[in-house]
Parts: sequence; structure tokens; C-alpha cells
Amino acid sequence: MAAPTTRSAGRLAGLLAGAGVLHFACPRPFDAIVPRVLPGPPRTWTQAAGVAELLIAVAVAHPRTRRLGGLAAAALFVAVLPANVRMAKDWRDRPASLRVAARARLPLQAPLVLWALRVARHADHRRDR
Repeated sequence: MAAPTTRSAGRLAGLLAGAGVLHFACPRPFDAIVPRVLPGPPRTWTQAAGVAELLIAVAVAHPRTRRLGGLAAAALFVAVLPANVRMAKDWRDRPASLRVAARARLPLQAPLVLWALRVARHADHRRDR
């Protein structure tokens, strides 16, 4: 049986990989929440975020790069907070279920950051092989 930290890292990697794939499979919702202050087309930022999530997922999945991957995941979760704030603001006039989903993303960022930091802190490539 896998160690709890290995399972946790696998779940985090899966979450990141799934989000990364969604940035390419369904980019429009992500384009819509790219903060306007960022230069260039929103699609470029959507694709860059997708690539970052996929690369970080790979780093988290592999024991030798797990610590760095966990730290990168935590940084990514902090970096996307402005997009989540914009989404909550822009979706004020949407149906109640969508407003709730947009607002729920905001407090979920903290547990995601803590999860990624825990994965990084408990990474031990010698034990997790």
C-alpha cells in the first residue's frame, strides 16, 4: 500500500493535470477570467497556465521532483487567485449556482496552497520510490 503522502501527491498531481488539460480542451472560460492588466491575449495566458499545471503535475508525481513540484503548485495556487477574484466579481449576475461556484473558489485557494506545501514538506524521494 502506498504511503499517505504518496497518495496525497498523486491526487494533487491528478488535480493539476486535469486542470491543465481543461485549459486546452475548454479554454474560453479560462480566457474570460484572465485579469485585464496582463499584457497580450488572454488565450496566451490560458495556455501558459495549462502548460504550467501539466509540468507541475509531472513534478509532483515523481518522487525526485516532488518537493519542488509541491512548492511550484503552492505558488501557482497563489498566482491564480486574481483570476478567481475576477471570476467571482464578473459572475455576480449569473445564476445562483454559478455565483456560488465562483465564490467557493476563493476560500478553496488556502487549502490548496496548504495541501501543496504539505506534499512538498513530506517529499522524500528515497522513501517514495
